[in-house]
Amino acid sequence: MRLTGFTPAASVLCLCAAVASSAFAAGKIFPYNYVQEDLPNGLRLITIPTDYRNIVALYIVVGAGSRNEVEPGKSGFAHLFEHLMFRGTAEYSAERYQQELSSAGAASNAFTTSDFTAYHTTFSKEDLPRILSMEADRFQHLSVDEAAYKTETRAVLGEFNKNSANPQQKLYEVMRATAFRAHTYRHTTMGFLEDVEAMPNEYEYSREFYSRYYRPEYTTIIVVGDVEAKKVRSLVDERWGVWKRGDYKPQIPAEPPQDGPRTANIDWPSPTLPFVEVAYRGPAFADESPETAALDATARLLFDHSAPLYQKLVINEQKLDSLNAGPPDNLDPELFGAIARVKKESDVPQVTKEIIAAIEEFAAKPVDAKTLEALKQHVRYEFVLRMSNSEAIAESVARFVALRRTPEAINRYFDFYAKLTPQDLQRVARQYLTEKNRTVVTLATKAVTK
Repeated sequence: MRLTGFTPAASVLCLCAAVASSAFAAGKIFPYNYVQEDLPNGLRLITIPTDYRNIVALYIVVGAGSRNEVEPGKSGFAHLFEHLMFRGTAEYSAERYQQELSSAGAASNAFTTSDFTAYHTTFSKEDLPRILSMEADRFQHLSVDEAAYKTETRAVLGEFNKNSANPQQKLYEVMRATAFRAHTYRHTTMGFLEDVEAMPNEYEYSREFYSRYYRPEYTTIIVVGDVEAKKVRSLVDERWGVWKRGDYKPQIPAEPPQDGPRTANIDWPSPTLPFVEVAYRGPAFADESPETAALDATARLLFDHSAPLYQKLVINEQKLDSLNAGPPDNLDPELFGAIARVKKESDVPQVTKEIIAAIEEFAAKPVDAKTLEALKQHVRYEFVLRMSNSEAIAESVARFVALRRTPEAINRYFDFYAKLTPQDLQRVARQYLTEKNRTVVTLATKAVTK
């Protein structure tokens, strides 16, 4: 759950002085009381009253991301529905929906990930009945004719082509296709190009996808702000309680263990700085054990701005202009990866070796206990500081809800973070950050033969 980079201990002390949280002092990092309720149809409602007056943030999390695209030739549909859901219903056309949002002064958007799709809106509390009613309508009665569907698929293809002009996006695509052989994490959220190109002819399948996943048992409504839980429940019962439960359960293919190191190289057709990504097969997100927290701490200690490797390659030798990393925090086993943008192509082999060597040294020698304690304090206060308004609270909660359907996952995860020891980090690094689990992908401008 990366937010920002690790700062030195002196900065941590400043952060500590800036934050006052009774929940933090008591040990629980999530400081808000919440009401979690399940409707008879399987819909989950989480209401979080806050002291931020008048404003309400609504997140609707659907447990359908690119992970759920299990049929061959049908990737990219979770992302497509992020677009289609704004196409309107018989009751609220797309134009009327936007007019209602504008008249309420509401800000609305959506995003898709490997594991879920989230729709979010921020508005004044007096508009909660209207917004919840409109959202219930489109989640239950989306109406997109074939012509509008084809128009949206062309827009998605345009987005795919635009993203393809970014070398880092191509690096991401090739890394996934190289590191995964069976699991649906093999393709990105955008999907495979050939599948996106075929989407205009998949209208009937799109209706099937909507029928499978836009169901109450896959959906969690999060309401944060100047609200009362009983009133929110009454509003949700009124329009969402009649939503019919489905019965579809996808068979997500399991990824077999990696059988040795893998590599790939990308010849980029236009001038760009070269990239190298070093990734390792990691575990699924865990809030019942320390693995995810340990790998997050490892990524920060190895690659954030204060890390020795960053100081060496970015600041002192100036071989890189960026270096960052992140832990696996998905529903199924994912990748621990570090990405470097290198200034000279001739330095790519040495940079790759130094990244691998730093990871191997980390696994061989326990980190300094005081450095780890400073990081742990920083990470906790960083999270608390982030929750500075109802929208930020809703966003933070939504990402954990997508994994465990409860805000309590936040407390469980950070409880393990607080208890991390140097031995935990070393054990987890030795388990996952091994040569057998490693995949290296490089990207550089294709050489022109004269």
